[in-house]
Amino acid sequence: MEEHSDRLDVQVSVGDQMVLMRVAGEIDIATVAAFRSALWSAPARPVLQLDMSGLRLLSAAGVRTLLAAHLRVRACGGELVVVDPSPVVARVLRVSGLHRVMAILEPASAIEAARRPVVATTDLQLAA
Repeated sequence: MEEHSDRLDVQVSVGDQMVLMRVAGEIDIATVAAFRSALWSAPARPVLQLDMSGLRLLSAAGVRTLLAAHLRVRACGGELVVVDPSPVVARVLRVSGLHRVMAILEPASAIEAARRPVVATTDLQLAA
């Protein structure tokens, strides 16, 4: 299953327990209908993952559609998870408050950085 236009590309992979939807390009008033169509036509599975690493723009119309999809998937007993949002999209998700409503898995580089031990350094020298 695939939705494609000049400004939006949606690719869908279906597994036994999960649907992975890769979204690239821009979601705005001109492309939100195609995004909504792809979300609504995704097969029912326990998890719907949206890989948004290739998304350059997420408008208010896209935020509303994303929230509606989250509520729809949750009403069916599933979970919608946003995976690897681009920095611009991650900011929109934070500003809109969606990061408090749905699961968002940040890029692997941020996760790896958070796992590294913090080494404290000090400039204090002890007087002998």
